Amino acid sequence: MLDVHQVRRRLLKANEVRVYVFRRRSSNGKRPKALRRRKIGGGSPGNRPHRPRPRRPGRIRSRGRGPRTGRAVQGAKPKYRGRFRSGTMGGMSAATPPTERRVSARVGAISESATLAVDAKAKALKAAGRPVIGFGAGEPDFPTPDYIVEAAIEACKNPKYHRYTPAGGLPELKAAIAAKTLRDSGWEPDVSQILVTNGGKQAIYEAFAAILDPGDEVIVPAPYWTTYPESIRLAGGVPVEVVADETTGYRVTVEQLEAARTEKTKVVLFVSPSNPTGAVYSEAETEAIGRWALEHGLWVLTDEIYEHLVYGDAVSVSLPALLPELRDKCIVVNGVAKTYAMTGWRVGWLIGPKDVVKAATNLQSHATSNVSNVAQAAALAAVSGDLEAVAKMREAFDRRRKTIVRMLNEIDGVLCPEPEGAFYAYPSVKALIGKEIRGKRPQNSVELAALILEEAEVAVVPGEAFGTPGYLRLSYALGDEDLVEGVSRIQKLLAEARD
Repeated sequence: MLDVHQVRRRLLKANEVRVYVFRRRSSNGKRPKALRRRKIGGGSPGNRPHRPRPRRPGRIRSRGRGPRTGRAVQGAKPKYRGRFRSGTMGGMSAATPPTERRVSARVGAISESATLAVDAKAKALKAAGRPVIGFGAGEPDFPTPDYIVEAAIEACKNPKYHRYTPAGGLPELKAAIAAKTLRDSGWEPDVSQILVTNGGKQAIYEAFAAILDPGDEVIVPAPYWTTYPESIRLAGGVPVEVVADETTGYRVTVEQLEAARTEKTKVVLFVSPSNPTGAVYSEAETEAIGRWALEHGLWVLTDEIYEHLVYGDAVSVSLPALLPELRDKCIVVNGVAKTYAMTGWRVGWLIGPKDVVKAATNLQSHATSNVSNVAQAAALAAVSGDLEAVAKMREAFDRRRKTIVRMLNEIDGVLCPEPEGAFYAYPSVKALIGKEIRGKRPQNSVELAALILEEAEVAVVPGEAFGTPGYLRLSYALGDEDLVEGVSRIQKLLAEARD
């Protein structure tokens, strides 16, 4: 029989792993033949060559996670006591034994949400007694409407909601989401095409996880919300950025998208109205992008979370309504957070083809199971009710939008296009980079944002977080007085900029 060293040499041959299973030595003393061998991968971090450890005489098993059947398990992560050939794991050397690697490479590569980090820092400084005004979080300053809160209170008293419910969402909420989609977007999905999630973030991740395989590319228009590329990477995909700037109203063109398309492209991300820019695509622009995706057989993930927050002549258009033929490869993400001032309730949803929704539901059944029943009851009241409260909030956002754009454009070196949707301003501050301000010369928008927080006690998010250095994002979802005071402080500070 082969000894351990001979087996190990075979296992490390080339860049692949082969696990051999042998018969016991026969009675005539001859060396046994291998019963079978199975290739289980190359030299990727998730499938490294490993040292086999005999489980009992005459038999070698994979040390991966899976049924202890005596054969290799596809996709399993074998234990390894030697050295990796290359790469790093979770910020540590690839040669580090697995018992010493504390964080996986996959999760260790994820960055903290920049918007939440800025908001948390602003709140911490405020709690410490500093008069910080925060423009960081995209969170309405209004309370959740009373009728929604009352529905949640009643749900708390109902024993029905004290127990597990379907992982994919309450049937009555899914039916209400279908009706709401018909009312607001002009098309009606079947309830089997809907998955209720713990906020829009879970919907985005589960959508990408359901359709992406390792190496699949997703075209991501930039500036983008910080969560998109992280969700894509976590799902095994590769984000490919296509940058638009203030000269085009932060809207990408079909020509730009086509230039970014490769044979590996599977999905294009479409967001209108946009976070962080407030850009809204026209019906013609939306249709052109949809038809381009159809022509090349691409999936479209469209985020409609800000659908009701549009201003002036801008109109939010839903791709599945505009192009019914795209529905078989289109996933819509939405939720109650922004429209109904329900960011803390954590209820979102995705709408897509039945097979994809089923796969995403299976994933959720193991990850989180059902969304909080009380929160789902509140969401049911929200999407079933009228839009009177939404109209009042939109009116306030519109007023603040005009104020913040006017005040920002009064600052020398700042250029702020007027956003048409959402509740963000995204001014260019490239002309201020390198200028001296109170003895400092910020070399990028990260340093400029830090200077504004330190000197003016105003929290803003630098453009680096959204894939475009040289910009700042300011949310105008805060009170009118705080908004004016905060921008006034920025005006005073940046007026001191010198060459």
